[in-house]
Amino acid sequence: MQITRLFDLINYQIATYDKEVALANKIDGQWKTYSSRDLKSIVDNLSLAFLQTGIKKDDKVAIISNNRPEWNFIDLALQQIGAISVPMYPTISSEDYNYIFHHAEVKKIFVGDREIFEKAKEGSKDMDAGIVSFDKIEGCDYWEDFMALGESGDLSDLENKKEAVKTNDLFTIIYTSGTTGRPKGVMLTHGNVIHNLYAIQDILIVPKGEAKALSFLPLCHIYERAGSFAFLFMGISIYYAESMETIGENLKEVQPHVFNTVPRLLEKVYDKIVSKGYELSGIKKSLFFWALNLGLKYEPNKNQGSWYNFQLKLANKIIFSKWREALGGNVMQINSGASALQPRLARVFWSAGIPVCEGYGLTETSPVISASICNLKDIRIGMVGRIVKDVEVKIAPDGEIIVRGPNVMQGYYKQPDLTAEVLEPDGWFHTGDIGELHEGNYLKITDRKKEMFKTSGGKYIAPQPMENKFKESPVIEQIIVVGENKNYPAALIVPSILGLQDWCKHKDIPYTNDKEMLQKPEILDKFQKEIDNLNKYFGKWEQIKRFKVLSAQWSVDTGELTPTMKLKRKVIHEKFAKEIEELYSS
Repeated sequence: MQITRLFDLINYQIATYDKEVALANKIDGQWKTYSSRDLKSIVDNLSLAFLQTGIKKDDKVAIISNNRPEWNFIDLALQQIGAISVPMYPTISSEDYNYIFHHAEVKKIFVGDREIFEKAKEGSKDMDAGIVSFDKIEGCDYWEDFMALGESGDLSDLENKKEAVKTNDLFTIIYTSGTTGRPKGVMLTHGNVIHNLYAIQDILIVPKGEAKALSFLPLCHIYERAGSFAFLFMGISIYYAESMETIGENLKEVQPHVFNTVPRLLEKVYDKIVSKGYELSGIKKSLFFWALNLGLKYEPNKNQGSWYNFQLKLANKIIFSKWREALGGNVMQINSGASALQPRLARVFWSAGIPVCEGYGLTETSPVISASICNLKDIRIGMVGRIVKDVEVKIAPDGEIIVRGPNVMQGYYKQPDLTAEVLEPDGWFHTGDIGELHEGNYLKITDRKKEMFKTSGGKYIAPQPMENKFKESPVIEQIIVVGENKNYPAALIVPSILGLQDWCKHKDIPYTNDKEMLQKPEILDKFQKEIDNLNKYFGKWEQIKRFKVLSAQWSVDTGELTPTMKLKRKVIHEKFAKEIEELYSS
């Protein structure tokens, strides 16, 4: 059976795998599961309910919720009648909701919980769009009651609506969070994402029809959403984590074979593991850091000799086996995307028998442009894998990655001028990323084109690779390199409080409170030594001359990070203008 529309995945899964658990989430401490046939029944009833309430082909419906099966139900139900979903981040403001509601002309809004409902109500108060909730909320229509409206619908009418939906029809408009300005509505077709499903089906090495996935990245982002379609396609049961805080617990109980993540979460996992190592004593501590140092030297596709191999085998048995247990014990593949993964983390995880495979793409490319084949022969640490089938990539004279293929978006909704800035008439899309091709079709990302800046001395600085290197320090959580039109680069540093506490404990320095500790000379001296140690990896003109350690943490909620943990450089420059200016005074 050929998939030509994304909702075809439902019948495909029933015919191929007939899963007992297609989707699952935890309610009141118990996992609630939905089979492939449950999925079909619920989605059909919801499609009929949409038709009964006047939603028709090309109408826009917003979905704002944390990950849960109801998200998928609404998404697939809209697809079957040719309506267009507009997914949105639960974390953005009611003002952002209002902008997107109006720009997309949404007819109905689905929300996850009360907090989102209140923001959506505020954001839609000047328009006529009904709100339906997944949680039972007083004063709001409940999704199961809405679904019941479909019971009087005609299934033959639904089949006609499904037949009218074509591969090249839009199925979603995704408003990119962006690092600057108003979000843009990326128009994607069924065919855009279906290309990705077929392009990556042999890259996922987990057993089809049997494997389990844990899902925790936002479904409103194309990365996890396309991932969920891929899991449906390959018969992989999807379990939704309860929250970002419970991922560790959920990994142990679900014991997944695969999950998608962003580098920041892997960095936190690594930092937590290392902090546990510092808590050990005697021979246990020595063995832990012996194993860790072996891992930092690991090369997946290089034989480092019988002595190294023997030691690594021993380290896996006595140390790294515990790491694998912490991830549930069954992980065969972790897919990392959305930003650059530190090569040292990839080495350590691979050495520990935890394959971490980087991929690359954008919302505008549905998203996959390149992906790592998850085996020792084909993995290339520091690269984002091979260009996937039927996608063309070329590197412009200025280093920008330009892409053409069936995965490239149709354009930005109602913004032909912005579309023309990035999408050439012959289909070439300008990614805004700087990169290199190696060995013919392995892609390496080196920076964002718009993030590069020039010092007053005329030297170009690429901040992203510098920031990734400096984040290798256990006491640096986040860092931004600044210095446009200045005579040297400087940096704002957000400390890793956990890493700092571990270091203080190791040095027998009593830890009082964060603000007080960050003013102590010995703490500032520690940061200076970290900067000096890592500066040596860069040219003299690139090296950070001055820095300031901030006491406040950066987050999505406070506005410095996008929902995929990228720096919002413009916001940071504006919020910390005074601190940046102080780095260049006196």
